[in-house]
Amino acid sequence: METGKQLLEIRLKTGMNRKEFAEYFEIPYRTVQDWELGNREMPKYLLRLIAYKIEMEKLTKE
Repeated sequence: METGKQLLEIRLKTGMNRKEFAEYFEIPYRTVQDWELGNREMPKYLLRLIAYKIEMEKLTKE
């Protein structure tokens, strides 16, 4: 699975919209949008860090 789709799945699990997600992680909105739409490739290490932070801060909406 490509990183953009993985990021989208992670974001949807948090219940945040794209703007909230971008602000929470201090990533420009347009960058998150480009990653999710597949216009740019997200670094895999960053995807792992975001997933780790979400898990540690218990941000997922089960």
